[in-house]
Amino acid sequence: MKKEIVLTGITTTGTPHLGNYAGAIRPAIEASRNENVQSFYFLADYHALIKNHDPGLLKQSTKEIAATWLACGLEPDKVVFYRQSDIPEIPELTWILTCMTAKGLMNRAHAYKAVVQENEQKGKKDLEEGVTMGLFSYPILMAADILMFRANKVPVGRDQIQHIEMARDIAQRFNHHYGNHLVLPEAVVGKETAVLTGLDGRKMSKSYNNTIPLFLPEKKLRKMIMKIVTNSLEPGQPKDPDSSAVFQIYRAFASPEETAAMRGKFEEGIAWGAAKQELFEYLNAHLAPYRETYNRLMEDPAYIEATLKKGAEKARAISVPFLTQLREAIGFSPIA
Repeated sequence: MKKEIVLTGITTTGTPHLGNYAGAIRPAIEASRNENVQSFYFLADYHALIKNHDPGLLKQSTKEIAATWLACGLEPDKVVFYRQSDIPEIPELTWILTCMTAKGLMNRAHAYKAVVQENEQKGKKDLEEGVTMGLFSYPILMAADILMFRANKVPVGRDQIQHIEMARDIAQRFNHHYGNHLVLPEAVVGKETAVLTGLDGRKMSKSYNNTIPLFLPEKKLRKMIMKIVTNSLEPGQPKDPDSSAVFQIYRAFASPEETAAMRGKFEEGIAWGAAKQELFEYLNAHLAPYRETYNRLMEDPAYIEATLKKGAEKARAISVPFLTQLREAIGFSPIA
């Protein structure tokens, strides 16, 4: 039976946090163990250039994110795990697709429209201030990432569904002109994907500076958890677990039985300090083995680099012949 191809990109911006783990890393690694699926995981460092122009930060983030996925159980021998910038066929395909993409399609991209709207609200004369061509056309790069490896399914958040639809539009236009070469991908939006609440009660996000880094040392992890904002209810007063960041984070890691027990403690009026301590102890126990592996990997960047290079070889075994096929389709072939 032909395996289904599932592709996931991880942008190399910043340090992985609890929300990244619960919402993306853990479910993706679990999915990678499906023997009927060929999984592709890549570090999207070309995408990171849109926002990050600090070479040191980009390099460090790439190292941290690769180490995180490996520490959390991704098995590189069973998947294709690579760095986007190690695959030169991707930017070449991006240009080919750019020449097939209507500007009007890119005008409708959410990220571009959000910047224009923000400039308009601020009363700026140039509504496109701050818009680089990277920001404007990155849905085409994303399409190239997906179409290069003929992915059938692409797990995304709801805010990324538009980009998968754009990839389908671009692929259909290419196929109309040059023949049926590109596979039309489908977006997969996980119904049970955990969205964690951050320190301040909003969605955990680097943009809000309210994250809890995944592999903080034990003492720093406890200190960070104790900073989670709570209300002024006293010990003994019943507390609403569903409006509590402490409970939300606990639930994302605990079993249904453990979650039910914690819910009961909230309804019985557990003190906030005690609830945070329980959360810390549970998280620390869960993350300690991964943290140990992560720290060991961070001390061995040569191993991480070798793993990514090996993954790139596997990826290019697919991308090189496929791009040759596409080049021939568009007329880039010997004239004699």
